[in-house]
Amino acid sequence: MRTQITQIEQIIDKQSGVSFKLKKGQYLKVTDPQGGQVSDMVLFNENDVREKISSGKTLDFEESILISTSNYLWSNRSNKMMLVLEDTNGRNDFLLAPCSLATFKIMYDIDTYHPSCFENLEMHLKQFDINADDIPTAFNIFMNVQFDEAGKLSVKPPLSIAGDFILFEAQMDLIVGLTACSAEDSNGGTFKPIKFEIIG
Repeated sequence: MRTQITQIEQIIDKQSGVSFKLKKGQYLKVTDPQGGQVSDMVLFNENDVREKISSGKTLDFEESILISTSNYLWSNRSNKMMLVLEDTNGRNDFLLAPCSLATFKIMYDIDTYHPSCFENLEMHLKQFDINADDIPTAFNIFMNVQFDEAGKLSVKPPLSIAGDFILFEAQMDLIVGLTACSAEDSNGGTFKPIKFEIIG
């Protein structure tokens, strides 16, 4: 990796999110400052937001459901969007959708308002004219989803410890949505901040 010059360094408060542009060749470093916190990430082609990150294409082309170091994140048009350069935790999820109000009603039996990754992504991506129906399945950084021999899924507390990070290299000009996840099960029952840096 070339000499690192950090352009942006920011903390995402617990149960909140951000969106920003990332140019081809720049690096994105997402860090879990305290440990045990998930971050949902979605990607869009800056020049045509109809092209976006695809769980199906990524799992297909990378031939794995466990995406980590040396894997690419692919778009719905079969183009590379990000390369994972380094992943100190090594456990991420690309199966489950961002938590939403419906998630908490259906899975948690919560009828009152609850912050969600979907709401945070929708709110922050509006500045780029990206609407709710455009938001795809997120790449869930540090999320620990397990599955048994029958295919039954279970969400366990993240394995990440304080300071664990994942480093990406942009393969095209991107719009990025990033959260500090709001779901109790995904984060071991607690909510903490996420740090990100744009480098290069």
